[in-house]
Amino acid sequence: MLDRIARFRGDVLDHAAYHRDFARQCEDLSGTIWKLERSQVFRELDDPSWQAFSAGDWRRALDLLEEDRKAVRTEADRNRRQGLKIRRVRVVERPLSPYVQWELHALRMLAEEGFELRVLSADDLADLESQGQLPEVVVVGERVLYEIRYLPDWTPCGARRIRTPDVVRTAASEIGRLYRRGEPLLRFFEREVAPLPAPAV
Repeated sequence: MLDRIARFRGDVLDHAAYHRDFARQCEDLSGTIWKLERSQVFRELDDPSWQAFSAGDWRRALDLLEEDRKAVRTEADRNRRQGLKIRRVRVVERPLSPYVQWELHALRMLAEEGFELRVLSADDLADLESQGQLPEVVVVGERVLYEIRYLPDWTPCGARRIRTPDVVRTAASEIGRLYRRGEPLLRFFEREVAPLPAPAV
């Protein structure tokens, strides 16, 4: 299913409309949000830490991530009270791209504050990627699936919203299987990321 998401009809939402719709779908949700993140590079233009990273200021990038910890903890506490779980699969290729190295530092903080994240090697997706790389996908409970859209330079530009129930359920199930095959992010981080020098940008 995940390798055929592009074939299903969906509503195209621009960046602002996607975020509004996502927030609305999550307002009263108790259950699980699944996220599959496949690309090895993104442009996070609104993120000060990403801006520092892309400018080559690694120390500043890490300091700015840490400044967000209180907000991350507040979000995690709110999710727990709501009965909402966010489970994310981060696919990695080796050697790690500079972007993925930076992002794994951000994801480590999420994991430390209670978000459920696992890392999966791109090699483990070979059976699903015979026709090309899997898309970036977010599934909100059993309500909706978003195929995240990007410009050619990997700047986010919105999403395609798919509401077909069997597509939503099957995609969530498949991401769940990938999640179970993955390695807990904190364990992967300590072994593969913590020893690395600052990335060359």
